[in-house]
Amino acid sequence: MRKLVIGDVHSGLKALKQLLERAKVTSEDHLIFLGDYVDGWSTAVETVDFLIDLKRDRKCTFIRGNHDELCKEWMLTKKENPQWLAHGGTATRDSYLKADKDTWDRHLDFFANLDNFFLDGDNRLFLHAGFTNLKGVDFEYFDKPFYWDRTLWELAKAINPNLTSDHKDFPKRLTHYTEIFIGHTPISKTEEVVPQNGANVWNIDTGAAFKGCLTAMDVETKQFWQSEPVHTFYLGEKGRN
Repeated sequence: MRKLVIGDVHSGLKALKQLLERAKVTSEDHLIFLGDYVDGWSTAVETVDFLIDLKRDRKCTFIRGNHDELCKEWMLTKKENPQWLAHGGTATRDSYLKADKDTWDRHLDFFANLDNFFLDGDNRLFLHAGFTNLKGVDFEYFDKPFYWDRTLWELAKAINPNLTSDHKDFPKRLTHYTEIFIGHTPISKTEEVVPQNGANVWNIDTGAAFKGCLTAMDVETKQFWQSEPVHTFYLGEKGRN
């Protein structure tokens, strides 16, 4: 069984379908989605519907992203957050305003049951953004860093690549896990890029909400697959550009 980690989708359902075909996903694979299923392209409702259906015959783990929380908050309160609307929320709002109550209820249940993180049997950590507690995710005082933090990726990129994990200057925060897989911070917003590695952290957000592709990676072999740039599936739309 392969474990395939998939970066931020941002309502790019058309690209997601192509990606799963290119990776030749089967029912034997474990799909780990890193969050941000909505906010960007026009097919927000269709994307979440697809993911809910996908879990019926595929082994899926769905991690919570900050955009998923922003969408859920709007659905529960109807309070429009200008910052959310300006960063992909408008397309999501417009998509949900066309949906019926049963769809809203089903999707609110999906958002409510997302995981803040997932730790596999090989001590690999999967989460949307990061964590700040030096002892690891189980000691984090608040949930929000799991889907809002950006310091983990900044830290990973700033580490001297010659440092080994047993060096006294290697950040303690990273020593608790064999590898860490995140999304949240796009590697590029303007061009096609591949996943990046810093220390033992892998960033799988290749800018699907902007001008980039959607990416899936085999966590064991590091082979990866990408869709065509997501914006090419949604001509005439801005996404988060």
